[in-house]
Amino acid sequence: MLTFLLFFFPLFFYVIFLFSFSGGKLVAQYISKRASGPKCGDTGVKLNGIPALRPKEYRGISKRQKTVSRCYGGSLSGAAVKARIVRAFLIEEQKIVKKVLQEKSKSKKKKGKKKGGKK
Repeated sequence: MLTFLLFFFPLFFYVIFLFSFSGGKLVAQYISKRASGPKCGDTGVKLNGIPALRPKEYRGISKRQKTVSRCYGGSLSGAAVKARIVRAFLIEEQKIVKKVLQEKSKSKKKKGKKKGGKK
């Protein structure tokens, strides 16, 4: 039977609790640090589908448990990947629109020069 929590020693990787049991027996219990889990590099939210483990424990699990089957799976969240794709698409569209407007302005300049030359 647990009677009293004496004190604890905070260390880098774990905390040692000393428990006093009936019969005068002291027992040390090691409690590891809680794992925060992987977070998105862009938004900072927790990544779904990946367990929250300590770095040493990730070595023991298979690759399919450490990643998600998606581009940037395991490092970026789905929303961040979607935002990147949309941003890249809009940038490409903007380049195309800019090129079309430049071609229109060049064709207008050429037409204006031809009319001016006839007078």
